[in-house]
Amino acid sequence: MSNILFVCGKARKRSPTAAAVAAELLGHSTDFAGLSADADERISAEHLHWADMIVVMEKAHLSRLTRQMKTHLKAKRLVCLDIPDSFEFMQLELVELLTARLARIVR
Repeated sequence: MSNILFVCGKARKRSPTAAAVAAELLGHSTDFAGLSADADERISAEHLHWADMIVVMEKAHLSRLTRQMKTHLKAKRLVCLDIPDSFEFMQLELVELLTARLARIVR
């Protein structure tokens, strides 16, 4: 079983929803964090050391994560889901989109 860290900007909507969906549907250990200074759960080196796979919501998050935490990303699997910031926490459309995209990347 993998430890999957979901990352978005503020860790309020997409990444906590993704963590809940992956934990429930796929049975993986999950956590979430945000890249912004005012994120509800700010990303840390501990998050990255714990994770086997890091899943970001947007390509911009991938670039930002690499700039901010490059030294902690060695040997980590990085995946971008390309999910825009247009959903609410646990919104049905977001859950459906996450379910479909996660099925393609998580074994």
